[in-house]
Amino acid sequence: MNIKAKLVDKEGLDRILTRIAHEILEKNKGSKNLVLIGMRTRGEFLAKRLQKKIKEIEGVELPFGVLDVTLYRDDFRTRLKQPQVSVSDITFDINEKDVILVDDVLYTGRTVRSALNALMDFGRPATIQLCILVDRGHRELPIRADFVGKNIPTSLNEEIKLKVEEYDGEDAIYLVEAEKK
Repeated sequence: MNIKAKLVDKEGLDRILTRIAHEILEKNKGSKNLVLIGMRTRGEFLAKRLQKKIKEIEGVELPFGVLDVTLYRDDFRTRLKQPQVSVSDITFDINEKDVILVDDVLYTGRTVRSALNALMDFGRPATIQLCILVDRGHRELPIRADFVGKNIPTSLNEEIKLKVEEYDGEDAIYLVEAEKK
């Protein structure tokens, strides 16, 4: 990974998540009827942190689940050589709930489309609100986030890499050179 710049450090990431937690509560007029679902891998850690922040603010622990969209991707057979398939872990009813779907980076929109298809296999939510840490642009589908931590426009030869303490050993957002395909 060729790092071009460190854009956000641990404290900055914490501030972003605090702001997003408040925005979620403001838009939904509190925490009633909300559930958090994080997309594997880093989205699940971001969703868990949002769950903790919302509990600190509202005193309510929201239901938390994890969604794996690997088998729902439209490039499952073409782009992914040996996909790492994991299991979704949603142990509560999402019917008529306001689902906050959390992921790390929004790029083409294809992963989010896969997530919407996967969620429908679990039920029919009242709403699905998309929460993204970084929107880097370059959409291929008409997808937009309801909650965005940072908008970081990138060129096609750049990528955004989120690192989270729980998985990567540090909290940071990096701008890196895209790997050649």
